[in-house]
Amino acid sequence: MNAQQLVDERGDLWLALAPLWLDREPSERDFAAMVEEIQRHEMTLKELEWMFRLELAPVMSRHQLSIASEWRRYDDYKLMKQLVSHNLRLTGWRRKGWALFSGLTTMMVRHRWHELMQRVLVARGEQPF
Repeated sequence: MNAQQLVDERGDLWLALAPLWLDREPSERDFAAMVEEIQRHEMTLKELEWMFRLELAPVMSRHQLSIASEWRRYDDYKLMKQLVSHNLRLTGWRRKGWALFSGLTTMMVRHRWHELMQRVLVARGEQPF
């Protein structure tokens, strides 16, 4: 997969989910936009979980831990470049390494992710867990 394919296939979803890592709780509007974008991509909960752990969290957690991080809003262009770069290298041992450490990179936003997945289930007409 090349950079343009990644942007075309995942870009909108990545940017919609980025507010999970901001230094504030996502608003109702944020959650609604995330659910809407997730619904457009028609991914299973398992696929969403692995996208969250492997494609997003390694990049986004660095922003969260950085002293000079963006706290209120991300620069979409800069963030997309970082996400594409990470995902182009996400093969073999790197993929396995991020899978191994994904608990650490997701723990700061796990409560937000759980809330989002509850909302996705409700939007799909399924029983929340």
